[in-house]
Parts: sequence; C-alpha cells; structure tokens
Amino acid sequence: MIFTVEPMINQGKRHLRILNDGWTVVTKDRSLSAQWEHEVLVTETGYEILTVSPATGKP
Repeated sequence: MIFTVEPMINQGKRHLRILNDGWTVVTKDRSLSAQWEHEVLVTETGYEILTVSPATGKP
C-alpha cells in the first residue's frame, strides 16, 4: 500500500479558502504557506520512503 503524506506549514492562521478552480487553496489571511510531499510504501515486512531528494539522492 502506498500513502502520500503532505504536510503544510502556514505562516499565519490555519484557516483556508478553496478558489473557484476547485484546486487552488490559499490561506484566508493571505499568509505564506509551504507544502511538501512524501510517498511511503508500506509492506508486510516494513516500509520504504519512495520520495527521493534531487540534491542528495536520499529520502
């Protein structure tokens, strides 16, 4: 099974608004945000982080 973990950090408050395109999300107070994504493969014997950093070649 593969899970995608997508943490988001907001500089301001946590309240969000979805724009009319149905995809774009912005903070209601217009503060800056950052989002990152990791893909994790979970098996019967353990797990593996599939996301690889272009800079280091490691998760």
